[in-house]
Formats: sequence, structure tokens, C-alpha cells
Amino acid sequence: MKKSVLRQTLVLTIISAICLTIGCTATTRTISTEDELHYDEAYDFSDKKKIVDALVEPLLTESPLAGVRNQPILIVYGIANETSEHINTGAIADDIREALWKSGKFRFVSKTQRENIARELGYQHGGAVAPGMRIQKARQIGAAYILSGTLRSIEKEEPKQIRLTKKSLRYYSLHLEITQVQTGETQWIDKVELAREASKPIIGW
Repeated sequence: MKKSVLRQTLVLTIISAICLTIGCTATTRTISTEDELHYDEAYDFSDKKKIVDALVEPLLTESPLAGVRNQPILIVYGIANETSEHINTGAIADDIREALWKSGKFRFVSKTQRENIARELGYQHGGAVAPGMRIQKARQIGAAYILSGTLRSIEKEEPKQIRLTKKSLRYYSLHLEITQVQTGETQWIDKVELAREASKPIIGW
């Protein structure tokens, strides 16, 4: 009888160990960036695509610059992150710029590369480069419009009470605007909003 109980205990221990090992094994899978996938209510790559698509379309079809025949020259001054999260808003700005450039309706000068060019020209005209090999200054084109924006968020959680799950809400808004450099006038403003609610168990892994 004791041997039977011991045998059963040993079998159960082995099975438990196997299950634990399988459960702790890391797995990976390839997913499409076109699919909407969220693990919680926080910002993720699916939100970036929604934001870009929602802002680029009206900019190309409804903004005052949409009907300009000569390609307006834009410079992107970035998107300010006023959320409490570490969100790479540079990726949003880059995707918007890429989509506008691919439309063939706009031309761009790069703020980053303009600063790099200034350093390079300073080096070339500092005496280290032969006069005949120097790039002439004052030959760049100027941006007629500035593209900029601000990303904000609001976070809410259910008040403390006895329950099995806890809900939290995350709201995001991105305001995008185009400013004319010559006059300082705002030529176009638009925004996109995202909100997501998550329900999490109080006790869990």
C-alpha cells in the first residue's frame, strides 16, 4: 500500500515538473504589423499606424496645401510628448513625413540634416578643404511651412473597492498643425483621438 502511494506521488511529481517546464518555455511568433494587437491599454505600434493614417489623409485632401500645384516645402519640427509615458514620437513624425513625401505633393528639408550640413560647411570653410573643393554656402532651399504637433494622454483607474478585476482607461490625442514660415500663420490644424479600456484580474501572474 505504501509503495502504491509512493509510486503515485512520484508520478504526480514528475507530471507537475513536466507541466511547469512546458509552461516556463519561451515561445515566439511572427505577427503582421497590419494586425491590431494590444496587451494592455497603453500606446503601441498599432496606435502609431492609426494615428498616421488618420492625419495624413485629411492633410492630403482637405488642407489648404492639398491644392497647391507647386510642391510646398515643409520642415518637420517634431511632435512633443506630453504624456507620462516614454513614447517615441519621432517615429510618428517620420511616418507622417514619409507618407506625405510618397504622395508626391510635398517636398521636405530635414531639420537634422540641415544641422549636419551646417557643421560640414563649417569644416569645409575652416581651412582644411581646398577652395576649389568647398561647397558654396547660401545655396540651400528654405522651408515655407513647419509641420509640428503634440501628443497628450489621460489615465484613469477605477476607485478602490472589493472586486475581482480592476479597470483602467487610457486616452490619447495628437494635435498636428502646419505653420507658414513667412507670416507665422497657422495654415491647418487637425487631431486624432484614441481611447482604450483594460480589465485586469487583481490576482494573477
